[in-house]
Amino acid sequence: MPGVRRRNGGGSDSQPPGAPLWMTTYGDLITQILIFFVLLFALSNIDAKKFDMAMASLQGSFGLLDGGTTMINKGFIEGDALGGNLSGAGERREFENLENTFQEIINENNLKGIRVEREERGLAIRFIEGALFDSGKAYLREDARQVLDKIAPILKKIQRPIRVEGHTDNVPIHNSEFPSNWELSTTRAVNVVRYFIEKHNISPHMISAAGYGEYHPIAPNDSEKNRALNRRVDIIILNSSSGAQEPR
Repeated sequence: MPGVRRRNGGGSDSQPPGAPLWMTTYGDLITQILIFFVLLFALSNIDAKKFDMAMASLQGSFGLLDGGTTMINKGFIEGDALGGNLSGAGERREFENLENTFQEIINENNLKGIRVEREERGLAIRFIEGALFDSGKAYLREDARQVLDKIAPILKKIQRPIRVEGHTDNVPIHNSEFPSNWELSTTRAVNVVRYFIEKHNISPHMISAAGYGEYHPIAPNDSEKNRALNRRVDIIILNSSSGAQEPR
């Protein structure tokens, strides 16, 4: 018929067999997303159940289940399932590095009466009484200032809250300077904080002082050795989950 053009070979107008061209781009996208989740899994300690939920949610949103169906009401991906665990892993590495750094300073300078300990709130640099103060006193000795000078540069670089906590044993104190162990423990903590701020320019917005008297011992007050352990000043580098937690 006039005006009608025929295809060569008498072929029809239908598409050639095989997947449409857009499926190539779609497949590449899905592959990249899958690689992204595999990398997240490799770099963090993700709970297996939460990871399965994340993958199910991803598959459902793209209709990747058998028969093209989607998944609904299969649960939420909690906020810490991926990103929270990644940040937690980074924080753990940070505190491990800090612990090693402070321990190296203690070992290299043969510092006595100082311990570095991990705890639930973060990292504790623990000074037994004799390392900083004379018994019953709150004035920083000159050798104690030299010890604080060695750790101050590291504390200054840390972008985390720092709390200096004073503690005593359960032996009552009562004199014209300190009516009770509350005043003694608090004054010691304050003097350490003031030294860091005034001598080393540590931001007063990042460091604070607290005194706890005899009420948070780390050893039973049943011997002179244990009471000496309880007469201490702790410098706590707080982690992100510590909030307003108090010492145990």
